[in-house]
Amino acid sequence: MNKPDTTTEAHADTRPSAAEDLPDYAPIPRPALGPALNQQGYYVGRVEQNLYWVTDGTYQSAFLTTTEGVVLLDAPPTIGHNIQRAVDEIASANGVSNKVTHLVYSHHHADHAGASSLFDKSVARIGHEETRKLLLRDDDPARPAPEETFQDRRTLEIGGERIELAWHGTNHSPDNIFIHLPDHDTLMLVDIVNPGWAPVYQSNLTEDVQGYIDAPDTALGYPWKHFIGGHMGRLGNRADIGLHQQYMADIAASSRTALDTVDPTPYFVKYGENTWAAVRGYLDAVTASAATPVTEKYTGVLAAADVFTASTTFHVMQSLRLDLGYGSQVHP
Repeated sequence: MNKPDTTTEAHADTRPSAAEDLPDYAPIPRPALGPALNQQGYYVGRVEQNLYWVTDGTYQSAFLTTTEGVVLLDAPPTIGHNIQRAVDEIASANGVSNKVTHLVYSHHHADHAGASSLFDKSVARIGHEETRKLLLRDDDPARPAPEETFQDRRTLEIGGERIELAWHGTNHSPDNIFIHLPDHDTLMLVDIVNPGWAPVYQSNLTEDVQGYIDAPDTALGYPWKHFIGGHMGRLGNRADIGLHQQYMADIAASSRTALDTVDPTPYFVKYGENTWAAVRGYLDAVTASAATPVTEKYTGVLAAADVFTASTTFHVMQSLRLDLGYGSQVHP
């Protein structure tokens, strides 16, 4: 009986017919988990001073209460109406306005911006110029395009509060920005580092792998204590960024070793004219060789390392081949 192939897209071909056929995974390390959710399915807490964060355990949003109203940072649809409930809860407790007046998009993806339309049309929506282009292209009524845009940097001064927006090049997406709140010792950078957790499929479904790998170093160049990564149930810190960097560096190093040592010949001999089958067999073997030691090292350290390391390894390995030219050979 052949061993199941779970390294790349072949894993999607496996459709268990019953719950007992589902795979088992390693327990989640307790430090990866955040605070308990309330009965409505969310948690809202103070980051620092008048900056708050909201999570449903999988996604995150944040907001500032100001003298001019509330500045919302992202609007994930999975949190949805609970965003306003969280704002209402904080406003009621502190005697401040609960009116959302500004909404900053970290980037254009629907899973972080799809609840934007829940807020009044008069809300000032702000984002990178590429975010506007992409949202106008996608024409999704749930995500009105930002009217206020910037190219490289913009400092927002709203109700006595300061928010620094910056674009440092493509990473997870072409428009993903850094949101720095210097007076609150906080950086928000979405879909790069999931504090306590391994990246989900293919480096958090990233479009520019090398930009994704470089982004944490840029993040550490900012002064901050608190990190809002957009995913999972807790805030991050600088140590989380460092752990993520080491994880990705280990994947890249292991991928180079695998590309250097796995012989493609047996796959091309076996499949003959079926070139794509040979390519798949070879690349899956490279991925398995590269991912195995990294999975073993980080299981129990990063939550779900045993779930997604193979997928991210395939992604990084392909970027090494195609973006950096590693292992390319010119026919004699």
